[in-house]
Amino acid sequence: MTEHLPPPPELKVTRLLDTGTVAVRNVCCRGSCRHRSAEECSSHTHLVFPYRGVYLRHVGGEQSVADANHVLFFNAGEGYQVSHPVEGGDASFVLALSEPLLHELAPAALLQQRGQLGFRSQHLRIDPRAQALAAVLRHNLEQGTIEPLEAEGLLLTLVSRGLGPRTSRAAGATRARQRLVDRSKVLLASDLARRWTLADIGAQIGASPVYLTQAFAQVEGVPLYRYQLRLRLARALDLILQYADLSALALELGFSSHSHFAAAFKQAYGRSPTEFKLQSTSKSH
Repeated sequence: MTEHLPPPPELKVTRLLDTGTVAVRNVCCRGSCRHRSAEECSSHTHLVFPYRGVYLRHVGGEQSVADANHVLFFNAGEGYQVSHPVEGGDASFVLALSEPLLHELAPAALLQQRGQLGFRSQHLRIDPRAQALAAVLRHNLEQGTIEPLEAEGLLLTLVSRGLGPRTSRAAGATRARQRLVDRSKVLLASDLARRWTLADIGAQIGASPVYLTQAFAQVEGVPLYRYQLRLRLARALDLILQYADLSALALELGFSSHSHFAAAFKQAYGRSPTEFKLQSTSKSH
């Protein structure tokens, strides 16, 4: 007797990150329905980066093609329908940012001039660098080889690149900015192993994630996550001779795995932790 298995679900949604500041999902659709779907509606505004396949999105009388060359805007409370002109299904990298964050990142010309946050257009074209950044982020989040703080910083970069620059210029590196950055550096150093998020740091020092990211990069010349990584690696240099098990050292310093630690160490210092340890313990003749 042949066993009839139920068909797989039309949508498969995988949560990749959720920090309170930004939520990231990988959404795969079988695309089995070639006609327009029933009307759907998002509860939050989403930025959708398609990376496989193609579909059509219909909002009222307008239609947009969802493919890997575009970012699509799904506005909160706005009804839409989807259709699939070709077989094969599709997949997208989907971001939901907090409303204050989107207001800080999005050029005013892109936003609707009404109460609820939303975009004027359905989509924008993105460049190859944005495509590559979205792919790198998706792969690293799926494999668990990126920490929340680094992921958040790169996601903000992706959104800024996808939406284009704001017209207003960022303020200079004032004394107030310097003090804010100094507080965030002290915070990072106070707990090297903690998997900080931008919201965590911002809450501690009284700054929004966007302002914090911009101020830190302006004052220090490197992103927050890279600064934190350098602090961890410097601590590893200090402790490495005390550890027979380098995996234990990696975990103590907050790295997700020994391989993550070893790769970061080699990129920074040109040799693996094991090679560095051997060189540091060899005797001169």
